[in-house]
Amino acid sequence: MASKRELKKRINLMIYDVVDECFSIQLYNSKKTEVTDKFIDEAADFQDEIMAAIHKAKNKSEFRKIVEKVEDINEEWLERLNKLA
Repeated sequence: MASKRELKKRINLMIYDVVDECFSIQLYNSKKTEVTDKFIDEAADFQDEIMAAIHKAKNKSEFRKIVEKVEDINEEWLERLNKLA
């Protein structure tokens, strides 16, 4: 299981990747700007939400649920980004 520090780094990398990819999509297809802006906002909201959950987690079972949620969201976002591109 990852430490809190590693999980936070992983989440920040995920958010950075989403934002970077969305900006790349906007650069090559300006028609998708509105969709990608919403995706970026969603990613930022998720980051705030999950970081708060990490700070509140008191035991390993809560932390494990957070890790699973992050993994699920990561897969979902990859699929969404592939569809946008």
